[in-house]
Amino acid sequence: MPRIAIIGTTTWGITLGVVLARKGLSVRLWARTEQEAVDLTNARYNPDLFSGIILPPQLSFTSVLSEALAEAKAVILAVPSQTMRQNTKLVTEHLDKSMLVVSAAKGLEIGSNKRMSQVIEEEIEPDFRSNVCVLSGPNLSREILHDLPAVTVVAAWDEAVAKKAQKLLNTPKLCVYTNTDVIGVELGGALKNIIALGAGMADGLGYGDNAKAAFVTRGLTEITALGVALGANPLTFSGLAGLGDLIATCASPLSRNRYVGVELTKGRPLEEIIASMNTVAEGVGTTIAAWNLAQELGLEMPIAEKIYQVLYVGLDPRQAAAELMAAETKHELVGRKWKLFSLFRRRRSS
Repeated sequence: MPRIAIIGTTTWGITLGVVLARKGLSVRLWARTEQEAVDLTNARYNPDLFSGIILPPQLSFTSVLSEALAEAKAVILAVPSQTMRQNTKLVTEHLDKSMLVVSAAKGLEIGSNKRMSQVIEEEIEPDFRSNVCVLSGPNLSREILHDLPAVTVVAAWDEAVAKKAQKLLNTPKLCVYTNTDVIGVELGGALKNIIALGAGMADGLGYGDNAKAAFVTRGLTEITALGVALGANPLTFSGLAGLGDLIATCASPLSRNRYVGVELTKGRPLEEIIASMNTVAEGVGTTIAAWNLAQELGLEMPIAEKIYQVLYVGLDPRQAAAELMAAETKHELVGRKWKLFSLFRRRRSS
């Protein structure tokens, strides 16, 4: 029976552990403290996080990293993006050439502005880098825990590696597709969180479905523009890791980033909102990294700019919306240093 190690007792980490254990795989989840591992082992469920979902017997917990990774076919890093580098450093000495390394985080590292696979590849041995995969898609943990059908995407530069991860991770209720556009799959998962913050603000302000649909669509165009500038395939953003994830995150009341956006319209300080949550809203940190990337590239990203100003400069969400609406209109695929118009415009047949 294949064994999988999961690093991180995040909601998503435990969710993946439950799903894979239900499939019959042996899953060991690493908890940072012995007390946390003991509590999860003794309780077998966490009513605060999982509404009475019973954890399968194939899922075990340990605070000993070497024990978690022993004989594992894959290690899934399901940690907040801002702790990915630290956790990868802990894991690296336990890796071998046959072990898949799967990032399940959806964010960009503040400071370096790097994707999670880039962070991982910087911290592990060069010989192991070809085994790095990324997992992303429209995956709301609570629905998956309740055994509702869902799909996701696993991407690796080598298609054979992606297919290997697909075979290991695919379950009857979680259908795993493959992709070789690592950049696009990662950026789709990370950048949609920024748009979800704005979608929450639109909902909180009561702007209606027309305005929200327009905002989300313009957000997808902006995500695609940055992705293409960084080397992604534009078609990836019309797929599960792009549009699919964007729809789920912007529409669902289960979305953490949408929740933050709604709460900001009530006048609550960002710090207070974050402190009240027991999970991480990745869009808050990713907004900084994305805005920095846009500045480095000279790329026009008006939505990311306004979300940044709301989060970190104190701009009122209503004022942000008014300024976006007042922006100069032009062809919808044209922006400063965007490559979209040249990619998509129709050419006259000769």
